[in-house]
Amino acid sequence: MSRIGRMPIAIPAGVTVDVAENNTVTVKGPKGTLTRTLPAEMQITQEDGEIKITRPNDQKREKSMHGLTRALLNNMVVGVTDGFQKDLEVNGVGYRAAKSGKKLTLSLGYSHPVEMEDPEGIETVVEGNKIIVKGIDKEAVGQFAAEIREKRKPEPYKGKGIKYADETIRRKVGKTGKK
Repeated sequence: MSRIGRMPIAIPAGVTVDVAENNTVTVKGPKGTLTRTLPAEMQITQEDGEIKITRPNDQKREKSMHGLTRALLNNMVVGVTDGFQKDLEVNGVGYRAAKSGKKLTLSLGYSHPVEMEDPEGIETVVEGNKIIVKGIDKEAVGQFAAEIREKRKPEPYKGKGIKYADETIRRKVGKTGKK
């Protein structure tokens, strides 16, 4: 059996989980509400403050969907209680990030500033050379952080660009002069 799939999900206080037909799950918590349609073949049961997911048989597709369903449901519960955040760093001379309203303005060495609008349910905070992306949906937070990083990926020679806070850049040695 799937090690992840068979682990029960504890429902914290203040969180309600509703399972409708077609495995449409709605999770409500202090930070907001998330709704998602999970694979229909999985059985989602709620008993004494826990959610358990069982699969109908041991076919390859059901095995892979078992762990995925549990992980998605757990991310929804964690999202409405604690939320998710990704930290990005802007490195480079003259590279800056600024925030005005819902608009993130990046100066990344191009001839024009790059402007990005915060998507629905996502909030960005700028602190010096750090950009913090926050939200309750793990997928949306990761996607928007990846889109910000894509505007100027870190390069291997000087390390200039936008990188994740926990990312390490493999550095290369520059060219040597001829004597």
